[in-house]
Amino acid sequence: MAEYRFEDIAINSTEKKKPVESDKEHYLGLEHLDSGTFKVSRFGSEVAPIGDKLIMKKGDVLFGKRRAYQKKVAIAPFDGIFSAHGMVLRPKEDVIDKNFFPLFIASDYFLDAAIKISVGSLSPTINWRDLKELKFNLPELDEQKKFAEVLWQIVDTMESYKKLLAKTDEMVNCEFIKKNNEWKSNRVRLGDYIQQIRGVSYKPNDLKAEKMEDSVILLRANNITLDTGSLNFKEIQIVSDSKVSEEQLIKENDILMCASSGSLDHVGKTALCNSDSENMTFGAFCKLIRIKDSKLNANYLQTFFTTKEYKNIISNLANGSNINNLKNEHIDELMIPLPSIELQTQFANFVKKSEESKATIQTSLDTLSAVYKKIIAENLGGK
Repeated sequence: MAEYRFEDIAINSTEKKKPVESDKEHYLGLEHLDSGTFKVSRFGSEVAPIGDKLIMKKGDVLFGKRRAYQKKVAIAPFDGIFSAHGMVLRPKEDVIDKNFFPLFIASDYFLDAAIKISVGSLSPTINWRDLKELKFNLPELDEQKKFAEVLWQIVDTMESYKKLLAKTDEMVNCEFIKKNNEWKSNRVRLGDYIQQIRGVSYKPNDLKAEKMEDSVILLRANNITLDTGSLNFKEIQIVSDSKVSEEQLIKENDILMCASSGSLDHVGKTALCNSDSENMTFGAFCKLIRIKDSKLNANYLQTFFTTKEYKNIISNLANGSNINNLKNEHIDELMIPLPSIELQTQFANFVKKSEESKATIQTSLDTLSAVYKKIIAENLGGK
């Protein structure tokens, strides 16, 4: 194990160009990158992007230096242009194996250190002049190659599990669309059937370091898993229960929604809360959708929130210069198909079986992810 400055590990390619019309099809912005995966599943722009962009080559490692806490790292799938809010990184192969390099950049060991040197409050950004000075421990090249072989096998398997999760969601969506065509004649205003409860900001003194009897788990937008529409309990906070009103406590069948985010992809994402979510509350960037009419089934509504129809509506509604916001009226004015409660329940049971299958897949995915992180931590000197 040897220590290197980051500038001895990576090349920061700063070659730029001013986009022309033909560049729009091969443009990647930070909005196209997803945390937790190297793969890019969407790209391009309707018009040529404005301003100078970084030139990227297929296989380059793309790193989102703006709001780096989102931990966006991807491998360029083609030659093209990349947002100037990111970095185009290439390995110095005398120090780091080219196959190990993206795994290193995506590791918590690297990202946590990089995030600490971000500057700025609204949109914290990493500067190369600071990043290049950071020091990291690396195994010998032969060891890196062995680790890379094992880790990429794990990554490929995890991607396979993610595809299964996506296909399950797609199956549910297709069934919903099929039923929607049968029910489209009966649409209602969502606001007539729900109550919206906005999250609140808690002061640092209200938060606790660990769970205690007189405290409540505080969920935030990052606890809503984008792809699965479920809750995760990563990086949760704890708040004193004396600071939480009864209305702010999550109940079974509530739907937690991300109402504000710097990333448009995350605005409007939702998760259905079950009985395990009790004794929990939610932060300022979230809102709670609470059903107030027995004619609406919570599982049915959550499925609507996963449809392309809903996502397209939210993309058009979200607004704000630096942060995208959903107002109460945006959700209240949604017109949703509403069949009888019996038909909703039948569909909800179908969704429940699908969710059970997803839970099994997710457990396997989480186990692999834990193994992956353990190997990285044990061999890079990280936590």
